[in-house]
Amino acid sequence: MSFPSIVFDYKAFLPTLPELPGVYRMLAEEGGALYVGKAKNLKKRVSSYFQKTLASPRIAMMVSQIARIEITVTRSEAEALLLENNLIKSLSPRYNILFRDDKSYPYIVMSKDEFPRLGFFRGNPDRKADYFGPYPSSSAVRESLYLLQKMFRLRTCEDSVFANRSRPCLLHQIRRCSAPCVAGLVSREDYALDVKHAAWFLSGRHSEISAQLQQAMEAAAARLEFEWAALYRDQLQSLRQVQERQCIESHRGEDVDVIVATRAAGQLCVNLAMVRGGRHLGDRPLFPAHGGDFSPAEALAAFIAQHYSQHPAPARLLVSPLPDEPEETAAVLETATGRVVPIAEAHTRMHKAWVDMALQNATLAIAARNQGKAQQVERLEALRQALGLAEPPARIECFDISHTRGELPVASCVVYQDGGMKKSDYRRFNIRDIEPGDDYAAIRQAVGRRYAKLAESEGKMPDLLLIDGGKGQVAMAAAALAELGLSHLPVVGISKGEGRKIGLESLVFADGREALQLGSVETPLPPALRLVVEIRDEAHRFAITGHRARRGKARNSSRLDDIPGVGAARRKTLLARFGGLPGVVAATEEQLAQTPGVSPALAETIYRALH
Repeated sequence: MSFPSIVFDYKAFLPTLPELPGVYRMLAEEGGALYVGKAKNLKKRVSSYFQKTLASPRIAMMVSQIARIEITVTRSEAEALLLENNLIKSLSPRYNILFRDDKSYPYIVMSKDEFPRLGFFRGNPDRKADYFGPYPSSSAVRESLYLLQKMFRLRTCEDSVFANRSRPCLLHQIRRCSAPCVAGLVSREDYALDVKHAAWFLSGRHSEISAQLQQAMEAAAARLEFEWAALYRDQLQSLRQVQERQCIESHRGEDVDVIVATRAAGQLCVNLAMVRGGRHLGDRPLFPAHGGDFSPAEALAAFIAQHYSQHPAPARLLVSPLPDEPEETAAVLETATGRVVPIAEAHTRMHKAWVDMALQNATLAIAARNQGKAQQVERLEALRQALGLAEPPARIECFDISHTRGELPVASCVVYQDGGMKKSDYRRFNIRDIEPGDDYAAIRQAVGRRYAKLAESEGKMPDLLLIDGGKGQVAMAAAALAELGLSHLPVVGISKGEGRKIGLESLVFADGREALQLGSVETPLPPALRLVVEIRDEAHRFAITGHRARRGKARNSSRLDDIPGVGAARRKTLLARFGGLPGVVAATEEQLAQTPGVSPALAETIYRALH
C-alpha cells in the first residue's frame, strides 16, 4: 500500500514524542477522533504510521485524514490499555472497532430483609442486597426466578405490598410462595433455610442442596410429618428436573464467560455466552461498529477490553480464537477487574462443547442478520415502487395520537432507519390547547413541533412521513409542513380498512392521488404494506404507553397534590407505604398517622379530603 498524501506535518511532530508508554489520539481537521491507540513506546508506535508502506487500505485512508495527534503519557502499559478503552468509549473514533453494548446486564437480587425477597435487578449492584449474575438477558432472569419460586417458594412482592397484606396471595395458593407476609404460615427459621438453599442453587451448589433436602425429607417422614416430607420431596424433584433440563451443565459450579468471534458472509460477530454456577444461561451476539477488515482475534481482544471495563468478570474466560497479543489483553483485564482472570482456549470436553455451541450461535446470528437486512431491502424497494418515490426511503417517521375520550392526548413519533426502528430518535408530544378529541389539530400540532427545528437545519430530515389516519389527518400534517417550508416531504396516511382488519389498510396521499390498497383478505401482507403496518403499530404502541403514563401520573397524584400539607416527599412516602393511591384511600386515620412525616392532624386532613 503506497503512502498517502497527508497535510499533517509528521516530520516536525515525531521528534517530540517520548519513548514512554501512553495513549495517542489521531484527530481529523474538524476535530473528530479518527483513531485511539495505546503504546508501550509512543515514539516507535506512532512513527510506524508514517513509513513508506502501510498495512492496509483502511490505515492508509485514516492517515491521510490526520490533522493533528494528541498524546497522554501513562505510568505503565496496563494504564495505557485501560485509558485507551475509556477514550474509545467516550470518543467513538471512526477507525476503532467499537462495541455498542452499553445496556446494563440483569441480575437476580436477594434482599437482606427479615424475610428476603427475590427480584429482577438491572443497574449497578451495591451492598444493600445480594446479587447473582449477571445474566445475558431478562428472559434468563425470569426463567431462573420461576424455578426458584417453584423450588424454594420465596416471596417476590415489593416491600410496600408485603407490609400491607393480611391474607396470602394467589402465588401461595399455587405453591409459588410460602406467604411469610401472614403470621403462622412459615417460620423465620424455615424461610431462612429456603433462602440459604436458593443462594446455594444460584451459586451452583446443587449436590449440597440435594443432600440436605434428602436428609430433611427422611427426618420429616420419621417424625410422621408427611406434609413436610412431601414438600421436601417436591423440592428434590424440581431440582432434579432442572438438572436434567440443563443440556450442558458443569457439576463443579463454575462461573465462566465463553467469548467467540467469527467472520462469515461479510459480517463480524462476537458472541458472549454466560455460565454461572455451572448453568449455561444463554448468549448474546454482538456486531461491532467499524468492523471493517479487523480479524476475529482483534475483535475479541477489543471486546474484552471494552466489556469488562463496565461489567463484572467471572472466574475465567474461555475464548476462540485467542487474542493476537494475549499478554496485553490479560493485562488490561487485570487492570479493569483488579484481579487475575485467566483467558484460555477450551481443553476439556465440556468447555469445548460450550465453545462449539457459542460458535454455532454466532454463525446463526450472522445468517439471521443478513436475512433480516435482505428482507428490509426488499420491503423498502417495494414501498418505493408502490409510492412512486425516486429512491427507497432511508429514514421514515410515523405519527400517531392516543387519548381517552379526548383526555390528556399524547402524540408519538417513531423512526425507522438503517433497516430497523431507531428508538433513540423516538419522541412524544403532550398535546395542549386543542378541543378534546380533535385528532386533526393534534396531528397538526405534533408535526409542527417535530419539524420546527428541522426547518432550521437542526436534525435529520425524513425521506417519508407516515400518519396513522385518513384524509383529514394527512391534510393537517401537510398544512403544518407547508407552514415550515417543508412541502417537499412526502406524506402518506394509513387509513384503517373495513373492520380494522390488518391487510385492508389504504394508503392516503397528501397530493390528492387516489388512495392505494396493497393488500386483500385472500392474500398475505405484501412486503411494502408489511413494513408500513409494522412502523404504524410501533407508533401506536409508543403513543399508548405515553398516554397511559401521563394519565396514570395525573390520576395518582392530583388528589394528594390538592391536600394542604402534602408535598412531593410526603406524597411519595404515602404512595410507597400503602402501595398506591387506592391503598391510601383505604387507610384509616390511625394508619395514615403512622406514616413517617404525617402528624395526627395531617392524617385527619388527608382522610377527610379523600372521603
